[in-house]
Amino acid sequence: MYKMAKELCFLTVIGKDQKGIIARISNLLFDDGINIEDVDMKVMEGYFVMSMFVDVSESKITMDALRKQLNNVEKEMTLKIQLQHEDVFKAMHRV
Repeated sequence: MYKMAKELCFLTVIGKDQKGIIARISNLLFDDGINIEDVDMKVMEGYFVMSMFVDVSESKITMDALRKQLNNVEKEMTLKIQLQHEDVFKAMHRV
């Protein structure tokens, strides 16, 4: 079976620590057919900080639609959520 090449995006979530952040984000990604490739999270002085690499190659929705969904979560939970395609992230950090 042919497997599509991964299309990675970098997702960051920052905000006051509260119950359900990981569940809300991971369920949204799962429902959209997006796989979490790597995740790092911690709570620092009451603030939740999470970074993820997610594979959107088999996503059921467009990047714009995903950004709108994440924007809704951002507003609902008073978070700051950013999504960047890996290509943009690499270009920004190229020496």
